[in-house]
Amino acid sequence: MKDLFTTGEAAEVCRVSQQTIIRCFDSGRLEGFRVPGSRFRRIPRQNLIKFMRENNIPVDNLESGRKKVLIVDDDAEIVELMSDILSRDGRFEIRTASSGYEAGMATQQFRPDLILLDYMLPDVNGNVVCQTIRGNPEFQNIRIIIVSGVMKQDEIDQLLRSGAEDFIRKPFDIAELTGKITAVLQMKQEAASS
Repeated sequence: MKDLFTTGEAAEVCRVSQQTIIRCFDSGRLEGFRVPGSRFRRIPRQNLIKFMRENNIPVDNLESGRKKVLIVDDDAEIVELMSDILSRDGRFEIRTASSGYEAGMATQQFRPDLILLDYMLPDVNGNVVCQTIRGNPEFQNIRIIIVSGVMKQDEIDQLLRSGAEDFIRKPFDIAELTGKITAVLQMKQEAASS
């Protein structure tokens, strides 16, 4: 989800010409700021939403319809592989984090639909992250899939009790990964509509 838009991007979202957006920006009807030392204009997301609502422009153009997935792993190769697979799939918007702390910040800002969570992070383990997310009512709709290479069945069971929906073992098969993500997100959608 973009937080900052160029005039061209805002024009595309609003389905008007870039000149119209520039005129609205320059007249103060669309609030934003100029990039220091340049003539470029930037429009924060909340200002664009406000402008769209004031002008009866449907804000559904702003939402991509893609599911938001947060990948949390300290192994850069795994993160790159998962990001690449899911980005090419086209159904997902991706953010990444490499520690429990970063995962907390990203969860707060990005509001993912699903977290792919490495069990062993440098600063915390998956149980703690699951319990923290499950303990916050704001995050009750976030789904979690644990990803790990070294786990015993009793540890997996404990994670599922802590709030994870599923588990996938490294190294994983690409079809298995996207299949589990789709299944867990489908469960979320069914729960939301019931």
